Amino acid sequence: MFSSETYFEILKIVASCSIFFVWFVRYDNIKKEFKEYGFPTWFRDFVGILKISSIAMLHSGNINIVKTGAATISVLMLGAVLTHIFLKDTFRNTIASVSMLIISITMISMI
Repeated sequence: MFSSETYFEILKIVASCSIFFVWFVRYDNIKKEFKEYGFPTWFRDFVGILKISSIAMLHSGNINIVKTGAATISVLMLGAVLTHIFLKDTFRNTIASVSMLIISITMISMI
């Protein structure tokens, strides 16, 4: 039906739109969550910079940069999932990071 390149492009778009939406459109929610979890503002900003940089890397023509972007997202999402589990967060709050972790690992496996 679709080629693996098409699926990869779809995953890149989903990941990019999701991260963009959460870190720009719903940024007030991010500020609230990081504060509730006890993380400092510099850490929140650092994570945001890494995530936005990583989605930009996904759209590079250089496969090594794409791999770096997908790997960085995977590491960040693993950290998010572990944080949600450690803090006994609700499934509703955890599922987005689990989904993004699966998407980023899938992208790495497709490269």
